[in-house]
Amino acid sequence: MQVSSLNEVKIYSLSCGKSLPEWLSDRKKRALQKKDVDVRRRIELIQDFEMPTVCTTIKVSKDGQYILATGTYKPRVRCYDTYQLSLKFERCLDSEVVTFEILSDDYSKIVFLHNDRYIEFHSQSGFYYKTRIPKFGRDFSYHYPSCDLYFVGASSEVYRLNLEQGRYLNPLQTDAAENNVCDINSVHGLFATGTIEGRVECWDPRTRNRVGLLDCALNSVTADSEINSLPTISALKFNGALTMAVGTSTGQVLLYDLRSDKPLLVKDHQYGLPIKSVHFQDSLDLILSADSRIIKMWNKNSGKIFTSLEPEHDLNDVCLYPNSGMLLTANETPKMGIYYIPVLGPAPRWCSFLDNLTEELEENPESTVYDDYKFVTKKDLENLGLTHLIGSPFLRAYMHGFFMDIRLYHKVKLMVNPFAYEEYRKDKIRQKIEETRAQRVQLKKLPKVNKELALKLIEEEEEKQKSAWKKKVKSLPNILTDDRFKVMFENPDFQVDEESEEFRLLNPLVSKISEKRKKKLRLLEQQELREKEEEEEPEGRPSDAESSESSDDEKAWVEEVRKQRRLLQQEEKVKRQERLKEDQQTVLKPQFYEIKAGEEFRSFKDSATKQKLMNKTLEDRLKIEAKNGTLSVSDTTVGSKQLTFTLKRSEQQKKQQEAEKLHRQERKRLRRSAGHLKSRHRRGRSFH
Repeated sequence: MQVSSLNEVKIYSLSCGKSLPEWLSDRKKRALQKKDVDVRRRIELIQDFEMPTVCTTIKVSKDGQYILATGTYKPRVRCYDTYQLSLKFERCLDSEVVTFEILSDDYSKIVFLHNDRYIEFHSQSGFYYKTRIPKFGRDFSYHYPSCDLYFVGASSEVYRLNLEQGRYLNPLQTDAAENNVCDINSVHGLFATGTIEGRVECWDPRTRNRVGLLDCALNSVTADSEINSLPTISALKFNGALTMAVGTSTGQVLLYDLRSDKPLLVKDHQYGLPIKSVHFQDSLDLILSADSRIIKMWNKNSGKIFTSLEPEHDLNDVCLYPNSGMLLTANETPKMGIYYIPVLGPAPRWCSFLDNLTEELEENPESTVYDDYKFVTKKDLENLGLTHLIGSPFLRAYMHGFFMDIRLYHKVKLMVNPFAYEEYRKDKIRQKIEETRAQRVQLKKLPKVNKELALKLIEEEEEKQKSAWKKKVKSLPNILTDDRFKVMFENPDFQVDEESEEFRLLNPLVSKISEKRKKKLRLLEQQELREKEEEEEPEGRPSDAESSESSDDEKAWVEEVRKQRRLLQQEEKVKRQERLKEDQQTVLKPQFYEIKAGEEFRSFKDSATKQKLMNKTLEDRLKIEAKNGTLSVSDTTVGSKQLTFTLKRSEQQKKQQEAEKLHRQERKRLRRSAGHLKSRHRRGRSFH
């Protein structure tokens, strides 16, 4: 997907990328998608949306479900179902199609105008009928109220074919030698035809009389325009009841109000190419006019340019998908163009995912880089002597300059600048000198904080690089270059204290290495001072000194370890003595503890006895519990032992049980007294 932007309007090209040939197998297509990035990233919105050689015309059905396109070679028509995103059918024709019209809401009724004067009718099942007109046709329109087809072409007459009666009617006689285009207003049925003399004749189909004449050739000439030939009418389009847009062969678009013979607005494409098609975009009050090179979108009230679209290949026809921001183009290439402009409207219902896709692309913008092109200004072109190429395909206008092929730019620069070889030679010599300087001993720029740690990390990095060159091991990232640890070498609060106990315990064997690093630090500081004073390169230290130091390190290693251990032991003895002195000086005082509410105080003897019991074996504990009556051991029928434990009750539980026992006895006594009273009452009643 290619994205272009002009006047902050994003245009997404959905048909760019490589197209795979039809004869390739599925396996080879999958292999190509894995290898080629362009094939993998392309978006194939509609499958096989292309023609064998060239596409001439393209239209959308009224219901929006079908897209029909004609092309060559061989002459054919293809119908694409947007709901299935694939080709529905393809029909080959006898001759090339000049233009066609869809009479029904779907593809069931189509009329084709061929370049050999034949008119061909197709139904849903295929070819239906063919007839012929007297002269070569260039355009036709369908009048729905009367079922008449109006054909214009290389004749002064406008031929009428009535589809209800199935016969030709009397033609309309115009004042022009030939007619190029025609259109019928959908509101009031006015028929208009554009002539080769640059006029537009308007006819009333009800009376078959001419009701108006507009001289567009005279009105298209302005003070800024340069015209070498007589403008002819090449495009015609109605919008509403009163607005009409006319395109000329010299690249002008005239906007008319039918109540006036003067144009409201004249827009020049500045290319001098005939206007191929004109479309109205009502939601933003825009007009889309296209010639074979560019599609321009401009405001119909002010004429201000909204945006423009310049495809790679020449255009034959343009179709605006209804009620959306999608644009379909027929090009001089096998592939048909699909462009999506979100500003014009939403994506069609059958490809609504385009809205989400474009929103994601807008959230993560990517910078556009042109590797094969060189951007040059007008001043650069004057220096190179290429001002005569302005307006040619070699230069593509962009903003305040032009894009040109990088190969052409290098060739011209070599021809214009004869001293280019000398500059190249000097650059090569400079590069060689810098390479030799890089081989010398270079100063290491150390940070202000934690210099020894930084030097240690640099040495470790050098050793890793040497081992990576030998073993081909992947190197890990360095702390010095990591932004997360940048503060450690800038803030003095992070300075490592080498005299602290923690550092000495973690690094007991680094004293000799640290002395060696300190020597290196002193050398580096001296070299920096010399460089500041003399601004000369320092010389490296001989390798013999390093080898001798390494041998000394190996010999004194054990002694250094022993020394470090002795120092640590002495420090521990000193600390113990200090603790003992502090303990002797301190006076012990009794401490009082508060018992929580709801708990009983137990003597320390209980805890002592419990501790003694816990220290004894399980056998001894069982014997003691058996004596106290909290354990009973019995044999079962199976032969195993059975243990029964009775837990000791606390004082509070005993009191609670005694209270419950007294309560039960009191209730029994009350029940007995109540029983005696009832029996006495019964005896008294029987006596009476």
